[in-house]
Amino acid sequence: MRNIEEVLENVKTVGIGGHVRPDGDCVGSCMALYLYLRENFPRIHTDVYLDKMQPVFSYIDRIDEIKHEAGEEISYDLFITCDVSARHRLAIAGEYFDAAARTVCIDHHVSNAGFAEVNHVRGEVSSACEVLYSLLDPEKISRSVATALYTGIVHDTGVFQYSSTTPDTMRIAGELMKFGFDFSRIIEESFYEKTYVQNQVMGRVLTESLLLLDGKCIVGYLKKRDMDFYGVEGTDLDGVVSQLRLTAGVEVAIFLYELKPQYFKVSLRSNGKVDVSRIAVYLGGGGHVKAAGCELNGSVHDVINNITEQVVLQLQAGGEE
Repeated sequence: MRNIEEVLENVKTVGIGGHVRPDGDCVGSCMALYLYLRENFPRIHTDVYLDKMQPVFSYIDRIDEIKHEAGEEISYDLFITCDVSARHRLAIAGEYFDAAARTVCIDHHVSNAGFAEVNHVRGEVSSACEVLYSLLDPEKISRSVATALYTGIVHDTGVFQYSSTTPDTMRIAGELMKFGFDFSRIIEESFYEKTYVQNQVMGRVLTESLLLLDGKCIVGYLKKRDMDFYGVEGTDLDGVVSQLRLTAGVEVAIFLYELKPQYFKVSLRSNGKVDVSRIAVYLGGGGHVKAAGCELNGSVHDVINNITEQVVLQLQAGGEE
């Protein structure tokens, strides 16, 4: 696509959906598109579907209009996914996606093989929000839309520190900042700020983490019973794997937490020598070269062994080169 209007011709209803356990880029891109359509195409009935997320994004306009359940019987003329790397990663609204007359995927995951009719996937771009920005008319972007877009860019670039950050990323962020929203508050409250309990949990994971492969790999984990003890969910654990990655000498950080008995959500981060998206795809997940994830069955040790086996293969290949 060159712009979003290409897929809106003769469209009267639009559904928007993001991935399971939405992060800042997922929330930001879905809400930015929702707000953009509501403000500029009022003739189009638009709905947005997302899993429940943390209240840190409450500053985004009309976020209370997100639908957290798919209860209505409706067939959309168009369904657009934002930041969704594969069909099985679409949360809540899968039935609406399948029933839609036309489907569009807007994404930036290198592992995205294209599951919609129209796939606008740019794996070299920092975030789904940056991809979406390129499809919007700058003259029609409001302060509300800009706030949501900036949120996603900030979160998926790690506040502009990840290697996916490019001069274009910074230029776009600068254009969005011209709208005058409190960009420092967005960074502080939605990205860095943690509750006391979140800090306790992170401290526990770091204390009990394992350093493997001659210090090149670090692993942190949290059992379901421990999560229940602290009263936390997966959305409360954002930032743990990134903190693990900062350990000196580490090439790969792995963080896993138990969703149900012997079923783990796994987050992978790389400092450059290992392509964690290849590992995640091999294990049924997806993501980016330096940030990816998957879900695996087994004991903690089984899951760790399965992942580190793939890390070793890449480290050995790199050494041979």
